[in-house]
Amino acid sequence: MATVTVNIHEAKTQLSQLLLRVKMGEEVVIAKAGKPVARLIPFTAHPACRTAGSAKGQIWIASDFDAPLPADILNAFEA
Repeated sequence: MATVTVNIHEAKTQLSQLLLRVKMGEEVVIAKAGKPVARLIPFTAHPACRTAGSAKGQIWIASDFDAPLPADILNAFEA
């Protein structure tokens, strides 16, 4: 995918043309003072499917993760 960088003024004045480029598959980065601040990418109507259990073996949860907090830590949250 091709990427083009434009400044904010150019993005304002040429939004329709930039959207056409995005529709054709390009990615447009909008920059302020040369620093990227936003990215225009094609809209996808269907988010990527998530499969239950796909992270099996990659996540570890302590057996006491839901145990009550020690009093000093609990007091710090409630103070």
